[in-house]
Amino acid sequence: MGLCPSGSIEMLNTMIDKRHKKALMKIVGKGARFHCPMAPYTTFRIGGEADALCFAESLAELQQLFSYLIHESIPFLVVGKGSNLLIRNEGFEGVLIIMRGALATIEPDEENTPGVTAGGGLGLSDLISYCSQRGLGGLEFLAGIPGTVGGAVAMNAGAFGEEVEGVVENIQVLTPQGRLTTKCRSELAFSYRNLSLPEKSVVVRACFRCGQKSRDMVSGKVSDYLKRRKATQPLEYPSAGSVFRNPLNDYAGRLIEEAGLKGKKVGGAMISPKHANYIVNTGEAKADDVLTLMRLARQKVKEDTGIELETEIRIIGGKRKSA
Repeated sequence: MGLCPSGSIEMLNTMIDKRHKKALMKIVGKGARFHCPMAPYTTFRIGGEADALCFAESLAELQQLFSYLIHESIPFLVVGKGSNLLIRNEGFEGVLIIMRGALATIEPDEENTPGVTAGGGLGLSDLISYCSQRGLGGLEFLAGIPGTVGGAVAMNAGAFGEEVEGVVENIQVLTPQGRLTTKCRSELAFSYRNLSLPEKSVVVRACFRCGQKSRDMVSGKVSDYLKRRKATQPLEYPSAGSVFRNPLNDYAGRLIEEAGLKGKKVGGAMISPKHANYIVNTGEAKADDVLTLMRLARQKVKEDTGIELETEIRIIGGKRKSA
């Protein structure tokens, strides 16, 4: 995207020094970008600088990145499409990683026909488009979720009463130590918006079970889900999706609405008047604006109902060490 210096080795107050930069450039070449503003790489369009943003094009590159960063004790995180993510104003001290190239491919799943095998870096919109064109049904509920295959599996993404748990056949997982393992469905411990995996592991490939349908049937269902999203979600503004997890037998959006917070604004951030479990960026919002609204929602809901809302979006970054 050309939004931060590619191959730059200038020194700033970060934990990534000139030696680290040269090593990262050796691993991913022009895919290494330094002192990179992260707002363009998140669906919130909010975020301070990452010390480095690396685009991994292959499994070998990703393994080398993990190995080097662990050896150097440099914090890192795979961020996918940057959905379900809020990066603080101060930015991220370490390396953020986006998978693409060979890590974002898609092909038929020969062992589980009909089915598809997709790389963890593949966008869900590309997955849904592929299935629609071939009449592969079962994944339509993922339509409109602005994430990647790996992220959707790792957080057991769901909508309209369905979840990834119900359609995944097996996955390949890369641990931070560089170990690649394949896990079948019976070995996966899914829960609400979560898949239990070793810390900092990443889903690099997933196989999904599908049903053979007509293309018109699959496309029609996708279109219906997209219309329902547009009618109920504030898609006209950047956001990170649902901010809080739904409490047992209730909905976070309902609780926030009952607390009278729909439309509440702080700076450029606003609790959506359309869906109260969305905080949207109305223009020039900062992470602190979002965090203030989140604290207000938790506090008011707790006062009114005694329910403690749990955060669903991931919050990273923070105060940097002094020079």
